[in-house]
Amino acid sequence: MPPQLIAGSVNVLAAPRERHDEILTPAALDFIGTLADAFHKRRQDLLKERRRQAIRLAAGSPLDFPLVTRPVRDDPDWRVAPPAPGLVDRRVEITGPPERRMTVNALNSGARVWLADFEDALSPTWENVIAGQLNLLDAIKRRIDFTTPEGKEYRLVGDRPLATIVVRPRGWHLDEEHLECDGRPVPAALVDFGLYFFHCAQRQIDAGLGPYFYLPKLENRYEARLWNDVFVLAQELLGIPHGTVRATVLIETITAAFEMEEILYELRHHSAGLNAGRWDYLFSLIKTFGHRTDFSLPDRAQVTMTSPFMRAYTELLVSTCHKRGAHAIGGMAAQVPDQDPQAHKAALAMVRLDKEREAEDGYDGSWVAHPALVPLCREVFDGVLGERPHQLDRTRDDVEVSPAQLLAVRRVSAPPSEQEVRTNITVALRYFAAWIRGQGAVTLDGLMEDAATAEIARVQIWQWLRHRAVERETVLCILDEELDALGAEFPFAPLEEIRDLFARTALAAELPLFFTSGAYTRHLVHTTEARS
Repeated sequence: MPPQLIAGSVNVLAAPRERHDEILTPAALDFIGTLADAFHKRRQDLLKERRRQAIRLAAGSPLDFPLVTRPVRDDPDWRVAPPAPGLVDRRVEITGPPERRMTVNALNSGARVWLADFEDALSPTWENVIAGQLNLLDAIKRRIDFTTPEGKEYRLVGDRPLATIVVRPRGWHLDEEHLECDGRPVPAALVDFGLYFFHCAQRQIDAGLGPYFYLPKLENRYEARLWNDVFVLAQELLGIPHGTVRATVLIETITAAFEMEEILYELRHHSAGLNAGRWDYLFSLIKTFGHRTDFSLPDRAQVTMTSPFMRAYTELLVSTCHKRGAHAIGGMAAQVPDQDPQAHKAALAMVRLDKEREAEDGYDGSWVAHPALVPLCREVFDGVLGERPHQLDRTRDDVEVSPAQLLAVRRVSAPPSEQEVRTNITVALRYFAAWIRGQGAVTLDGLMEDAATAEIARVQIWQWLRHRAVERETVLCILDEELDALGAEFPFAPLEEIRDLFARTALAAELPLFFTSGAYTRHLVHTTEARS
């Protein structure tokens, strides 16, 4: 007997707005409620295990490839599912929040894939979350065309293929406080996944594609197994064939880097590969080992992809993926076009070197944040792939990576410069200011930044303070100066809220795991009467 939906299990704790009823239908809410009810306890248990693991690592417990899963790693025969339609050739992918203009630009960009990002690139206001779902539905129905008040038109082009949509839901650690199930907030991951899957899965199948996802912030194989079980139940509930869902996992935590094969194995019937989420990976490394002096990183700008521990991580990812028939997708090029010709030329040169390294290492594609970078990324991968859709045949048998190599962070003895401290403070403050007002993707100093940038900036300040690489008085002085500068540029910026957010996430004795968790509740949640 097929599973049954739990009728009337989810309450909406927000006032209805225009077109919200198209997404928040009773049937869609029942679908989300069924998922939330089925997986609530497992999710809570896994989040508790995250905290226990963090304590163990802080106490000096070694991080190693799991002994218990060695049979999985040693078994040469298993493979993930073959590439799904629309995900065979992924040589260039563009990322961005599912805002209306971005939706049109991304689909028209010439990229093979668009990562519609409900996580780091979206400030999760209730309006942004539901508008994002509406934009995806409109795009799939090809009714996304619109004109701005200034008269600029955005329309889908009809003479070339559109990018394949892949949705990144929010991570397991986040709640959606505008939806309530059994008196509890609904996990944000299940809201983003569930609404898109309910409304768009069959439509994408009918279009010759499928419901595809990017999975963020996973820390181990058990969290991948949870996602796999969500996919299985969702497919059963809607009568969709098993294995139709495909998911690419971002390897963006240090613990997940030690379980890449296991994560692929857990998702093998639904897997679309792994991605090198390098900015969040640095954030995870500092967050996990920031209490240790031997993991004191230099300023983030100096930690390049050629650093030994980053080379170990990225090469292991390619080797792991291709061993199992899975796509390996490279990291983000965040540069945006610059009006200064020299600056623009220098930025493109940096992007080219980065993409050349990835293509030559065996990656099957890579990310860009701006449509202007799509031709460059495509050109680089065209030069390596030619007419081939990928390079899965490059198994990289030459790669051997040890736990020590993944953790071979070069200790920095020199303190950060005042400018490096100031840059991190400035980036965090300006991103916080944008995020609080509902903007999750922000251009700062020629780069398209998202929440991962602010996370790295604030944990670096915390780590430098903890190890007395910089004096607290210096940080507080720069903080005051940069808040004054921010207020002068944006007179209506909520400076006290921004200061408070920085103090709680960068200056506290204990480091919060994510700035987004507490800041969401404090700054973005506006609950009203429940809708019956």
